[in-house]
Amino acid sequence: MSSGVLAGLVAALASGAVKVIDLTAPLSETTPIIELPPERGQPWRFDREAISNYDAAGPTVYWNNIKLSEHTGTHFDAPVHWLSGKDLHDVSQVPAGRLVGPAAVLDARAQVANDPDFLLEREHVEAWQAEHGPLPEDGWLLYRTGWAERAHDPVAFLNDKHTPGISIDCARWLAEETPLVGVGVETVGTDAGLAGEFEQPYPCHWHMHGAGKYGLTQLHNLALLPPTGSVLIAGPLPIVGGSGSPTRVLALVEREV
Repeated sequence: MSSGVLAGLVAALASGAVKVIDLTAPLSETTPIIELPPERGQPWRFDREAISNYDAAGPTVYWNNIKLSEHTGTHFDAPVHWLSGKDLHDVSQVPAGRLVGPAAVLDARAQVANDPDFLLEREHVEAWQAEHGPLPEDGWLLYRTGWAERAHDPVAFLNDKHTPGISIDCARWLAEETPLVGVGVETVGTDAGLAGEFEQPYPCHWHMHGAGKYGLTQLHNLALLPPTGSVLIAGPLPIVGGSGSPTRVLALVEREV
């Protein structure tokens, strides 16, 4: 019976009844990356060096060496990324089945437009549930803020650390009391830009990773997803011992009829 289900999906993709939406930000030398205090270690920006480009080094081949942080651009945060999850999965150990799942999209653009430091609270998620139903089992909460519209301008995107995020109490609740496997955001990281100054610093990282859950960052095209009904596919590199990985993130969405 499984072959019939998959054949139906293939047919739906071919007919356009199911669309594939790319949620990934293009990765280049201009991709914004988090900036840490000078005394901290710094992540590498994306950089590349040609191995050959149809030239003397390789007349028939173009390819590059690249360097970048595990957390550059659209990327996946594994539990081991944070102290609270240090004994849990690295990115290579994340079960493949947890990389595919249903997605809920919560739209907070109106609040963020009035306050770039806006924090998602439990009451906002509960209001979403009252309208759309429960959060999906083994699924993702995608937090739409409109921040992806700033991605072309690294200064506006980082915004001197004034970027939206998730409150301490909401992060704890999402991690410990909901059936989600992770959260996805449009900003440079899953936490607010000023989260390092919170009473519990970086609560989304602390609570989600401590609960064995995941993060996705710098997502694009959330406007093309409905509040419910899409399926998210995340494809991080299985880096042994890796705390995360740049990731191609796709969503399957049914065409409206």
